[in-house]
Amino acid sequence: MDSARYQTVYNLEQAAALCPQEVLDLCQTLSAEITALKQQIDWFKRQIFGQKSERRIDVTPSGQLSLGEFPTPPPGSESPGRPVAAHTRQPTSKRPSDESVPFFDENRVPVEVVELTAPEVEGLSPEDYEVISHKDSYRLAQRPGSYVVIKYRRPVIKLKSNQTLVCANAPAGVIEGSRADVSFVAGLLIDKFAYHLPLYRQHQRLADAGITVSRPWLTQIGQQGITLLEPIYEAQFASIRSSRVKAMDETPIKAGQGAPGKLKAAYFWPVYGEGDEICFPFFASREFKHVEAALGLTAAEGAVLLSDGYQAYSHYAAQIGITHAQCWAHTRRKFFDAQDAEPEAAAQALALIGDLYQVEERIREQKLTGAREARLSSGACQTDRRAFLRLGWRTLRGAGAVTAQSADQGAGLRARSTMGTGGLPRRPGRADRHQSPRTRPAGDSPWGAAPGCSAGRSSAPGRSGSSRA
Repeated sequence: MDSARYQTVYNLEQAAALCPQEVLDLCQTLSAEITALKQQIDWFKRQIFGQKSERRIDVTPSGQLSLGEFPTPPPGSESPGRPVAAHTRQPTSKRPSDESVPFFDENRVPVEVVELTAPEVEGLSPEDYEVISHKDSYRLAQRPGSYVVIKYRRPVIKLKSNQTLVCANAPAGVIEGSRADVSFVAGLLIDKFAYHLPLYRQHQRLADAGITVSRPWLTQIGQQGITLLEPIYEAQFASIRSSRVKAMDETPIKAGQGAPGKLKAAYFWPVYGEGDEICFPFFASREFKHVEAALGLTAAEGAVLLSDGYQAYSHYAAQIGITHAQCWAHTRRKFFDAQDAEPEAAAQALALIGDLYQVEERIREQKLTGAREARLSSGACQTDRRAFLRLGWRTLRGAGAVTAQSADQGAGLRARSTMGTGGLPRRPGRADRHQSPRTRPAGDSPWGAAPGCSAGRSSAPGRSGSSRA
Protein backbone atom coordinates (compact mmCIF):
# COMPACT_ATOMS: atom_id res chain seq x y z
CA MET A 1 0.00 0.00 0.00
CA ASP A 2 1.06 3.57 -0.64
CA SER A 3 2.40 5.25 2.49
CA ALA A 4 0.46 8.39 1.60
CA ARG A 5 -2.78 6.51 2.19
CA TYR A 6 -1.95 6.14 5.87
CA GLN A 7 -2.15 9.90 6.29
CA THR A 8 -5.57 10.15 4.62
CA VAL A 9 -8.69 10.63 6.72
CA TYR A 10 -11.18 8.10 5.33
CA ASN A 11 -14.92 8.56 5.16
CA LEU A 12 -17.36 5.67 5.37
CA GLU A 13 -17.35 4.98 1.64
CA GLN A 14 -13.55 5.00 1.35
CA ALA A 15 -13.17 2.78 4.39
CA ALA A 16 -15.72 0.31 3.00
CA ALA A 17 -13.74 0.12 -0.25
CA LEU A 18 -10.62 -1.20 1.53
CA CYS A 19 -9.95 -4.90 1.35
CA PRO A 20 -9.32 -6.86 4.58
CA GLN A 21 -5.56 -7.04 3.95
CA GLU A 22 -5.38 -3.27 3.47
CA VAL A 23 -7.29 -2.71 6.71
CA LEU A 24 -4.91 -5.07 8.53
CA ASP A 25 -1.82 -3.35 7.11
CA LEU A 26 -3.24 0.05 8.01
CA CYS A 27 -3.96 -1.01 11.60
CA GLN A 28 -0.50 -2.52 12.06
CA THR A 29 1.20 0.58 10.70
CA LEU A 30 -0.85 2.94 12.82
CA SER A 31 -0.29 0.78 15.90
CA ALA A 32 3.49 0.86 15.37
CA GLU A 33 3.42 4.63 14.90
CA ILE A 34 1.34 5.09 18.06
CA THR A 35 3.77 2.92 20.04
CA ALA A 36 6.75 4.91 18.77
CA LEU A 37 5.05 8.22 19.56
CA LYS A 38 4.17 7.03 23.07
CA GLN A 39 7.81 6.12 23.68
CA GLN A 40 8.88 9.58 22.51
CA ILE A 41 6.31 11.26 24.76
CA ASP A 42 7.43 9.14 27.73
CA TRP A 43 11.05 10.11 27.03
CA PHE A 44 10.20 13.81 26.95
CA LYS A 45 8.21 13.46 30.17
CA ARG A 46 11.21 11.89 31.89
CA GLN A 47 13.44 14.71 30.69
CA ILE A 48 11.08 17.37 32.08
CA PHE A 49 9.47 15.75 35.12
CA GLY A 50 11.25 12.45 35.64
CA GLN A 51 14.36 11.26 37.39
CA LYS A 52 17.62 12.20 35.67
CA SER A 53 19.78 9.81 37.66
CA GLU A 54 20.24 6.25 36.37
CA ARG A 55 20.56 4.91 39.90
CA ARG A 56 18.00 2.25 40.78
CA ILE A 57 16.60 2.38 44.31
CA ASP A 58 14.39 -0.55 45.31
CA VAL A 59 11.60 0.60 47.62
CA THR A 60 9.00 -1.93 48.70
CA PRO A 61 5.36 -0.73 48.61
CA SER A 62 4.98 -1.46 52.32
CA GLY A 63 7.70 1.07 53.06
CA GLN A 64 5.97 3.96 51.31
CA LEU A 65 3.50 6.41 52.81
CA SER A 66 0.70 8.30 51.16
CA LEU A 67 0.64 12.08 51.25
CA GLY A 68 -0.31 13.26 54.72
CA GLU A 69 -0.21 9.76 56.20
CA PHE A 70 1.77 8.92 59.32
CA PRO A 71 2.59 5.46 60.59
CA THR A 72 0.30 4.57 63.46
CA PRO A 73 0.44 1.39 65.49
CA PRO A 74 -2.65 -0.78 65.47
CA PRO A 75 -5.02 -0.14 68.42
CA GLY A 76 -4.41 -2.18 71.51
CA SER A 77 -0.83 -3.08 70.61
CA GLU A 78 1.98 -1.69 72.70
CA SER A 79 5.63 -2.34 72.16
CA PRO A 80 7.14 -4.28 75.08
CA GLY A 81 9.53 -2.34 77.25
CA ARG A 82 13.22 -3.13 77.41
CA PRO A 83 15.07 -2.84 80.74
CA VAL A 84 18.19 -0.70 80.73
CA ALA A 85 20.96 -1.30 83.26
CA ALA A 86 21.93 1.62 85.44
CA HIS A 87 25.18 3.28 84.53
CA THR A 88 27.23 6.36 85.26
CA ARG A 89 28.07 8.78 82.49
CA GLN A 90 31.68 9.71 82.00
CA PRO A 91 32.44 13.43 82.26
CA THR A 92 32.84 15.02 78.87
CA SER A 93 36.33 16.14 78.10
CA LYS A 94 36.75 19.83 77.60
CA ARG A 95 37.17 20.61 73.95
CA PRO A 96 40.31 22.61 73.24
CA SER A 97 39.97 26.04 71.80
CA ASP A 98 39.83 26.16 68.01
CA GLU A 99 42.62 28.73 68.03
CA SER A 100 45.04 26.22 69.55
CA VAL A 101 44.48 23.44 66.98
CA PRO A 102 46.66 23.55 63.86
CA PHE A 103 44.59 23.46 60.66
CA PHE A 104 47.39 23.52 58.08
CA ASP A 105 50.42 21.60 56.85
CA GLU A 106 53.39 23.03 58.72
CA ASN A 107 55.76 21.70 56.04
CA ARG A 108 54.09 23.74 53.29
CA VAL A 109 52.66 26.85 54.93
CA PRO A 110 55.05 29.52 56.25
CA VAL A 111 54.45 30.38 59.89
CA GLU A 112 55.27 33.77 61.35
CA VAL A 113 55.75 33.63 65.13
CA VAL A 114 54.72 36.65 67.19
CA GLU A 115 55.98 36.58 70.78
CA LEU A 116 53.58 37.97 73.39
CA THR A 117 54.40 38.73 77.03
CA ALA A 118 52.10 38.79 80.03
CA PRO A 119 51.36 42.29 81.41
CA GLU A 120 52.29 41.07 84.90
CA VAL A 121 55.99 40.63 83.99
CA GLU A 122 56.44 44.07 82.46
CA GLY A 123 59.23 45.89 84.22
CA LEU A 124 60.61 42.72 85.85
CA SER A 125 64.08 41.39 85.20
CA PRO A 126 64.51 37.83 83.78
CA GLU A 127 65.72 36.69 87.22
CA ASP A 128 62.34 37.52 88.73
CA TYR A 129 60.24 34.99 86.70
CA GLU A 130 60.55 31.65 84.89
CA VAL A 131 58.91 30.55 81.60
CA ILE A 132 57.63 26.99 82.18
CA SER A 133 55.69 26.44 78.88
CA HIS A 134 53.97 28.13 75.95
CA LYS A 135 50.38 28.28 74.75
CA ASP A 136 49.95 28.65 70.99
CA SER A 137 47.08 30.23 69.10
CA TYR A 138 46.77 30.18 65.29
CA ARG A 139 45.19 32.79 63.03
CA LEU A 140 44.95 32.66 59.25
CA ALA A 141 46.37 35.86 57.74
CA GLN A 142 46.96 37.21 54.24
CA ARG A 143 49.49 39.63 52.85
CA PRO A 144 48.21 42.20 50.33
CA GLY A 145 50.69 41.18 47.62
CA SER A 146 52.44 37.94 46.75
CA TYR A 147 54.87 39.38 44.20
CA VAL A 148 58.53 40.00 44.94
CA VAL A 149 61.13 41.77 42.80
CA ILE A 150 64.51 40.04 42.94
CA LYS A 151 67.34 42.54 42.68
CA TYR A 152 70.71 41.07 41.68
CA ARG A 153 73.46 43.50 42.74
CA ARG A 154 76.66 42.80 40.79
CA PRO A 155 79.68 44.90 41.74
CA VAL A 156 81.81 46.33 38.97
CA ILE A 157 85.44 45.70 39.95
CA LYS A 158 88.56 47.35 38.59
CA LEU A 159 91.67 45.23 38.75
CA LYS A 160 94.61 47.42 39.71
CA SER A 161 97.14 45.11 38.13
CA ASN A 162 95.98 45.69 34.57
CA GLN A 163 93.29 48.35 35.02
CA THR A 164 90.57 45.96 33.73
CA LEU A 165 86.88 46.25 34.67
CA VAL A 166 85.12 42.97 35.51
CA CYS A 167 81.54 42.18 36.55
CA ALA A 168 79.63 38.98 37.27
CA ASN A 169 77.10 37.86 34.66
CA ALA A 170 73.40 38.10 35.43
CA PRO A 171 71.73 34.73 36.17
CA ALA A 172 70.21 33.12 33.08
CA GLY A 173 66.42 32.92 33.05
CA VAL A 174 64.20 30.21 31.61
CA ILE A 175 63.11 32.72 28.95
CA GLU A 176 66.13 34.38 27.42
CA GLY A 177 66.16 38.15 27.76
CA SER A 178 62.94 38.25 29.80
CA ARG A 179 62.39 39.99 33.13
CA ALA A 180 60.17 37.11 34.29
CA ASP A 181 61.64 34.72 36.84
CA VAL A 182 60.82 31.01 36.57
CA SER A 183 58.59 31.30 39.65
CA PHE A 184 56.56 34.07 37.99
CA VAL A 185 56.10 32.04 34.78
CA ALA A 186 54.95 28.98 36.75
CA GLY A 187 52.58 31.05 38.90
CA LEU A 188 51.12 32.76 35.82
CA LEU A 189 50.25 29.42 34.20
CA ILE A 190 48.95 27.85 37.41
CA ASP A 191 46.69 30.82 38.15
CA LYS A 192 45.28 30.77 34.61
CA PHE A 193 44.80 27.04 33.97
CA ALA A 194 44.46 25.55 37.47
CA TYR A 195 42.53 28.37 39.18
CA HIS A 196 40.95 29.87 36.01
CA LEU A 197 42.19 33.38 36.69
CA PRO A 198 42.25 35.23 33.34
CA LEU A 199 45.32 37.21 32.34
CA TYR A 200 43.48 40.52 32.51
CA ARG A 201 42.66 39.89 36.17
CA GLN A 202 46.25 38.92 36.88
CA HIS A 203 47.23 42.18 35.20
CA GLN A 204 44.89 44.08 37.53
CA ARG A 205 46.36 42.32 40.54
CA LEU A 206 49.88 43.25 39.44
CA ALA A 207 48.83 46.88 39.04
CA ASP A 208 47.26 46.90 42.52
CA ALA A 209 50.55 45.58 43.90
CA GLY A 210 52.45 48.50 42.30
CA ILE A 211 53.96 46.57 39.36
CA THR A 212 53.65 48.12 35.90
CA VAL A 213 53.70 45.66 32.98
CA SER A 214 51.73 45.46 29.74
CA ARG A 215 48.92 43.04 29.02
CA PRO A 216 50.54 41.68 25.82
CA TRP A 217 53.69 40.90 27.84
CA LEU A 218 51.70 38.52 30.04
CA THR A 219 50.34 36.79 26.94
CA GLN A 220 53.85 36.38 25.53
CA ILE A 221 55.14 35.01 28.82
CA GLY A 222 52.29 32.48 28.90
CA GLN A 223 52.94 31.31 25.32
CA GLN A 224 56.68 30.97 25.89
CA GLY A 225 56.09 29.10 29.14
CA ILE A 226 53.79 26.62 27.38
CA THR A 227 56.49 26.04 24.76
CA LEU A 228 58.90 25.09 27.54
CA LEU A 229 56.43 22.43 28.75
CA GLU A 230 55.98 20.75 25.35
CA PRO A 231 58.87 18.24 25.84
CA ILE A 232 57.30 17.12 29.12
CA TYR A 233 53.92 16.70 27.38
CA GLU A 234 55.43 14.69 24.54
CA ALA A 235 57.29 12.41 26.97
CA GLN A 236 54.11 11.81 28.98
CA PHE A 237 52.09 11.14 25.82
CA ALA A 238 54.72 8.64 24.65
CA SER A 239 54.36 6.84 27.98
CA ILE A 240 50.59 6.65 27.50
CA ARG A 241 50.96 5.24 23.98
CA SER A 242 53.22 2.49 25.30
CA SER A 243 50.66 1.43 27.95
CA ARG A 244 48.93 -1.91 27.45
CA VAL A 245 45.56 -0.61 28.70
CA LYS A 246 44.46 2.86 27.63
CA ALA A 247 41.21 4.76 28.06
CA MET A 248 40.07 7.41 25.59
CA ASP A 249 37.12 9.75 25.21
CA GLU A 250 36.21 12.93 23.39
CA THR A 251 34.47 16.04 24.69
CA PRO A 252 33.41 19.19 22.81
CA ILE A 253 34.81 22.63 23.46
CA LYS A 254 34.34 26.05 21.86
CA ALA A 255 37.61 27.31 20.41
CA GLY A 256 38.52 29.56 17.50
CA GLN A 257 36.56 32.21 15.63
CA GLY A 258 33.62 30.79 13.67
CA ALA A 259 30.65 32.72 12.37
CA PRO A 260 30.32 36.36 13.42
CA GLY A 261 29.76 36.39 17.16
CA LYS A 262 30.22 32.62 17.50
CA LEU A 263 33.03 30.19 18.28
CA LYS A 264 33.93 27.04 16.43
CA ALA A 265 33.11 23.63 17.88
CA ALA A 266 36.27 21.59 18.48
CA TYR A 267 37.16 18.57 20.62
CA PHE A 268 39.53 17.47 23.32
CA TRP A 269 40.38 13.75 23.14
CA PRO A 270 41.65 12.89 26.68
CA VAL A 271 43.79 9.74 26.86
CA TYR A 272 44.52 7.95 30.15
CA GLY A 273 47.44 5.53 30.62
CA GLU A 274 48.42 2.79 33.04
CA GLY A 275 50.83 5.06 34.90
CA ASP A 276 47.95 7.30 36.05
CA GLU A 277 48.94 9.90 33.48
CA ILE A 278 46.56 11.80 31.23
CA CYS A 279 46.95 14.04 28.17
CA PHE A 280 44.38 16.18 26.34
CA PRO A 281 45.19 16.24 22.61
CA PHE A 282 43.17 18.84 20.72
CA PHE A 283 41.58 18.30 17.31
CA ALA A 284 39.24 20.41 15.25
CA SER A 285 36.59 17.69 14.73
CA ARG A 286 35.33 14.27 15.81
CA GLU A 287 36.54 12.32 12.78
CA PHE A 288 37.92 8.77 12.91
CA LYS A 289 41.40 9.82 11.83
CA HIS A 290 42.05 11.72 15.06
CA VAL A 291 42.11 8.51 17.11
CA GLU A 292 44.89 7.18 14.89
CA ALA A 293 46.73 10.50 15.03
CA ALA A 294 46.61 10.49 18.84
CA LEU A 295 47.43 6.84 19.59
CA GLY A 296 49.63 5.98 16.60
CA LEU A 297 49.78 2.85 14.46
CA THR A 298 51.76 0.66 16.89
CA ALA A 299 50.50 -0.81 20.15
CA ALA A 300 51.85 -2.90 22.99
CA GLU A 301 51.32 -6.66 23.04
CA GLY A 302 47.84 -7.53 24.26
CA ALA A 303 46.80 -3.87 24.16
CA VAL A 304 43.28 -2.90 25.22
CA LEU A 305 41.46 0.36 24.39
CA LEU A 306 38.67 1.27 26.82
CA SER A 307 36.07 3.71 25.48
CA ASP A 308 32.40 4.27 24.88
CA GLY A 309 30.47 2.94 21.87
CA TYR A 310 31.55 5.58 19.35
CA GLN A 311 32.54 3.71 16.18
CA ALA A 312 35.79 5.62 15.77
CA TYR A 313 37.32 3.54 18.58
CA SER A 314 36.11 0.17 17.28
CA HIS A 315 37.33 1.11 13.80
CA TYR A 316 40.79 1.95 15.18
CA ALA A 317 40.92 -1.22 17.28
CA ALA A 318 40.06 -3.38 14.26
CA GLN A 319 42.61 -1.57 12.11
CA ILE A 320 45.47 -1.96 14.61
CA GLY A 321 44.44 -5.40 15.85
CA ILE A 322 43.89 -4.62 19.53
CA THR A 323 41.02 -5.38 21.91
CA HIS A 324 38.26 -2.80 22.14
CA ALA A 325 36.67 -2.81 25.62
CA GLN A 326 33.45 -0.84 25.89
CA CYS A 327 32.36 0.99 28.99
CA TRP A 328 29.88 -0.82 31.23
CA ALA A 329 28.21 2.46 32.22
CA HIS A 330 27.23 3.19 28.61
CA THR A 331 26.09 -0.40 28.08
CA ARG A 332 23.94 -0.21 31.20
CA ARG A 333 22.36 3.01 29.93
CA LYS A 334 20.86 1.12 26.97
CA PHE A 335 19.05 -1.27 29.30
CA PHE A 336 18.01 1.64 31.53
CA ASP A 337 16.44 3.43 28.55
CA ALA A 338 14.70 0.19 27.47
CA GLN A 339 12.72 -0.14 30.72
CA ASP A 340 9.58 1.35 29.15
CA ALA A 341 9.59 -1.11 26.25
CA GLU A 342 10.73 -4.23 28.14
CA PRO A 343 10.48 -3.50 31.88
CA GLU A 344 10.92 -7.08 33.11
CA ALA A 345 13.83 -8.00 30.86
CA ALA A 346 15.54 -4.65 31.40
CA ALA A 347 15.22 -5.02 35.18
CA GLN A 348 16.86 -8.45 35.02
CA ALA A 349 19.73 -7.12 32.92
CA LEU A 350 20.25 -4.17 35.28
CA ALA A 351 20.26 -6.57 38.23
CA LEU A 352 22.95 -8.73 36.59
CA ILE A 353 25.10 -5.70 35.86
CA GLY A 354 24.54 -4.54 39.44
CA ASP A 355 25.94 -7.86 40.67
CA LEU A 356 29.16 -7.13 38.78
CA TYR A 357 29.31 -3.67 40.32
CA GLN A 358 28.95 -5.20 43.78
CA VAL A 359 31.87 -7.53 43.11
CA GLU A 360 34.04 -4.61 42.02
CA GLU A 361 33.00 -2.71 45.14
CA ARG A 362 34.03 -5.65 47.33
CA ILE A 363 37.37 -5.82 45.53
CA ARG A 364 37.96 -2.13 46.26
CA GLU A 365 36.82 -2.35 49.87
CA GLN A 366 38.92 -5.43 50.63
CA LYS A 367 41.81 -4.11 48.49
CA LEU A 368 42.18 -7.45 46.72
CA THR A 369 44.85 -7.88 44.06
CA GLY A 370 46.24 -10.66 41.90
CA ALA A 371 44.87 -14.19 42.36
CA ARG A 372 42.37 -13.21 45.10
CA GLU A 373 40.83 -10.60 42.81
CA ALA A 374 40.60 -13.11 39.95
CA ARG A 375 38.95 -15.75 42.16
CA LEU A 376 36.33 -13.31 43.45
CA SER A 377 35.65 -12.06 39.92
CA SER A 378 35.38 -15.61 38.54
CA GLY A 379 32.98 -16.60 41.32
CA ALA A 380 30.59 -13.88 40.21
CA CYS A 381 30.45 -15.30 36.66
CA GLN A 382 28.26 -18.33 37.43
CA THR A 383 25.29 -16.80 35.63
CA ASP A 384 24.49 -18.38 32.27
CA ARG A 385 26.06 -16.06 29.69
CA ARG A 386 23.81 -17.33 26.93
CA ALA A 387 20.73 -16.34 28.94
CA PHE A 388 22.19 -12.91 29.66
CA LEU A 389 22.98 -12.24 26.00
CA ARG A 390 19.57 -13.42 24.84
CA LEU A 391 18.02 -11.26 27.54
CA GLY A 392 20.01 -8.25 26.31
CA TRP A 393 19.08 -8.75 22.69
CA ARG A 394 15.42 -9.29 23.57
CA THR A 395 15.45 -6.05 25.55
CA LEU A 396 17.05 -4.09 22.71
CA ARG A 397 14.67 -5.73 20.25
CA GLY A 398 11.70 -4.57 22.32
CA ALA A 399 13.15 -1.06 22.33
CA GLY A 400 13.42 -1.15 18.54
CA ALA A 401 17.24 -1.23 18.45
CA VAL A 402 17.57 -4.58 16.60
CA THR A 403 15.38 -6.87 14.48
CA ALA A 404 13.99 -10.21 15.58
CA GLN A 405 16.15 -12.24 13.19
CA SER A 406 19.40 -10.47 14.12
CA ALA A 407 18.54 -10.79 17.82
CA ASP A 408 18.04 -14.57 17.64
CA GLN A 409 21.09 -15.17 15.47
CA GLY A 410 23.38 -12.71 17.24
CA ALA A 411 22.53 -13.93 20.73
CA GLY A 412 23.28 -17.54 19.82
CA LEU A 413 26.57 -16.72 18.11
CA ARG A 414 27.81 -14.45 20.85
CA ALA A 415 26.74 -16.85 23.57
CA ARG A 416 28.74 -19.65 21.96
CA SER A 417 31.77 -17.41 21.50
CA THR A 418 31.82 -16.39 25.16
CA MET A 419 31.52 -19.87 26.71
CA GLY A 420 34.46 -22.02 27.68
CA THR A 421 34.78 -25.77 27.71
CA GLY A 422 31.69 -27.51 29.02
CA GLY A 423 29.58 -24.35 28.90
CA LEU A 424 31.44 -22.73 31.80
CA PRO A 425 32.68 -19.14 31.59
CA ARG A 426 36.38 -18.65 31.31
CA ARG A 427 38.36 -16.78 33.97
CA PRO A 428 38.31 -13.03 33.28
CA GLY A 429 41.35 -10.84 32.96
CA ARG A 430 41.69 -7.29 34.30
CA ALA A 431 40.50 -5.60 31.12
CA ASP A 432 37.89 -8.26 30.26
CA ARG A 433 35.33 -6.77 32.63
CA HIS A 434 34.84 -3.91 30.16
CA GLN A 435 35.32 -5.92 26.97
CA SER A 436 32.66 -6.11 24.28
CA PRO A 437 31.62 -9.46 22.75
CA ARG A 438 31.71 -7.78 19.34
CA THR A 439 35.49 -7.39 19.48
CA ARG A 440 36.49 -10.15 21.91
CA PRO A 441 38.17 -13.25 20.42
CA ALA A 442 36.18 -16.47 20.61
CA GLY A 443 36.66 -18.34 23.86
CA ASP A 444 37.85 -15.31 25.79
CA SER A 445 36.31 -14.03 29.02
CA PRO A 446 32.59 -13.13 28.75
CA TRP A 447 32.69 -10.08 30.99
CA GLY A 448 31.78 -7.83 28.10
CA ALA A 449 29.22 -5.22 27.26
CA ALA A 450 25.93 -6.41 25.81
CA PRO A 451 25.99 -6.83 22.02
CA GLY A 452 24.32 -4.29 19.84
CA CYS A 453 25.00 -1.50 22.31
CA SER A 454 26.02 1.88 20.96
CA ALA A 455 26.77 3.18 24.45
CA GLY A 456 24.09 5.81 24.41
CA ARG A 457 25.59 7.66 21.48
CA SER A 458 24.95 7.89 17.78
CA SER A 459 27.52 6.12 15.66
CA ALA A 460 27.48 8.81 13.01
CA PRO A 461 30.89 10.49 12.97
CA GLY A 462 29.48 13.87 12.15
CA ARG A 463 27.34 14.20 15.26
CA SER A 464 28.63 16.01 18.26
CA GLY A 465 28.19 15.19 21.89
CA SER A 466 30.05 14.69 25.12
CA SER A 467 30.81 11.39 26.78
CA ARG A 468 31.62 10.32 30.30
CA ALA A 469 32.94 6.85 30.15
